[in-house]
Amino acid sequence: MNAVLAVKQYVSKMIEDSGPGMKVLLMDRETTGVVSMVYTQSEILQKEVYLFERLDSANREPMKHLKAICFLRPTKENVEFLIQELRRPKYSIYFIYFSNVISKSDVKSLAEADEQEVVAEVQGRNWDPAQLSRTTQGLTALLLSLKKCPMIRYQLSSEPAKRLAECVKQVITKEYELFDFRRTEVPPLLLILDRSDDAITPLLNQWTYQAMVHELLGINNNRIDLSRVPGISKDLREVVLSAENDEFYANNMYLNFAEIGSNIKNLMEDFQRRKPKEQQKLESIADMKAFVENYPQFKKMSGTVSKHVTVVGELSRLVAERNLLEVSEVEQELACQNDHSSALQNVRRLLQNPKVTELDAARLVMLYALHYERHSSNSLPGLVTELRNRGVADKYRKLVSAVVEYGGKRVRGSDLFSPKDAVAITKQFLKGLKGVENVYTQHQPLLQETLDQLIKGKLKDSQYPYLGPNTLRDRPQDIIVFIIGGATYEEALTVYNLNRTNPGVRVVLGGTTIHNTKSFLEEVTASGFRGRSTESSQAPPRSSSRR
Repeated sequence: MNAVLAVKQYVSKMIEDSGPGMKVLLMDRETTGVVSMVYTQSEILQKEVYLFERLDSANREPMKHLKAICFLRPTKENVEFLIQELRRPKYSIYFIYFSNVISKSDVKSLAEADEQEVVAEVQGRNWDPAQLSRTTQGLTALLLSLKKCPMIRYQLSSEPAKRLAECVKQVITKEYELFDFRRTEVPPLLLILDRSDDAITPLLNQWTYQAMVHELLGINNNRIDLSRVPGISKDLREVVLSAENDEFYANNMYLNFAEIGSNIKNLMEDFQRRKPKEQQKLESIADMKAFVENYPQFKKMSGTVSKHVTVVGELSRLVAERNLLEVSEVEQELACQNDHSSALQNVRRLLQNPKVTELDAARLVMLYALHYERHSSNSLPGLVTELRNRGVADKYRKLVSAVVEYGGKRVRGSDLFSPKDAVAITKQFLKGLKGVENVYTQHQPLLQETLDQLIKGKLKDSQYPYLGPNTLRDRPQDIIVFIIGGATYEEALTVYNLNRTNPGVRVVLGGTTIHNTKSFLEEVTASGFRGRSTESSQAPPRSSSRR
């Protein structure tokens, strides 16, 4: 527990995250004293910081060749000084760090003042109090309904995860009588994660039935809006897909699209066999009774057939119309392979294809940006220019850099793109030699590895610490996973498969929402990440005042 070392590491991280180049350290009266206590001038000069200035100084000269690293207390006075600074910037780009949390309204004021888009980063993260309270209530309500009083682990790289863990623990401690359930030999475990650690999964097109429906049509409280389907009948404009009362959906929700087509055919053939004959004669009371008894089942089956044939037909239409097979293949290459030259060539090819929608075009560039943000031959500015040239909306072009702000390398606690051990490297090598059974479903969410490590007792305490002094010594049995920023149906499939293949382990997945690509991009925007549409090679702006 070394406070001086902690501050020194924080200052070092600020400087490193600003990248190479000459820098000025812009401070206030109190942070000047803090930095002087932990760093000598010669030490900090070695990190390319050549100038030290006070934000409130009126005599600073413009030096556009310098990057500005601002380390300030989040006072109203400092925010006002920063607003004036950003309206008439003296430096080329600004990385803004606060010593404590900053209000959402202050972040908004800074964003409005940044008309020249010189801010590359704002840090001083905090939950929106109302959202934190609502999420805490929802999570504790789930624990009570499951009758679980869990040990809690959280993602160390996420301040929101830590705050949520602390709030849940406070409720459990305060309401200890409500959580006084029968003790089990192995205590249940609550694992709190952050969506920003894996921004790849919600950006990918999906090919299992449930996930595909949500990605292309949207699922809202088990309801699917089909009103925009060409020629749709009135009674099918909205349908319900629920595993609780739809046997076909329950049996097929995790199967891939090719299998769904075959199973739909079998369903229709079965329906035809059971269909009452048109000229069926009801000559006796027994005939009438049999007809009345069988009709509701027939009618229910008829509705099931009509519903799924319509849904699958619309999915097929959209796949063909948007060229999604080809798009998805390149997405999977970006997510799972490390051949930069091939990936770049394929992305550029699809950007020229008029069938590819602007969302899909931007999605490909987002995946490229996340994977190759620090590649020596990074071609992101050129790809963003190509998006502009083909008429992709400014909001999508800005979202390219906003997604990197949200879930890029500087934010993540994990490396999404490098095999973690010898077994993974071997598997990747063999895939390269033999190909894969299905090129559209190569990707595994980061959650797969996280839960696998957790179940095996190998999940590092240094990255996912326990809240409190106690730790779990035995293999976990009941695991509740909660993802701040939203889960996905691909991750639900991961949990389903883990539950099937690990007898004695029960995993429940939850999150602040269930994402498809559109809702995920809305989450990125709502979290305060603005992005920029410029095609320059400067570092993208980043606001971490999230949730």
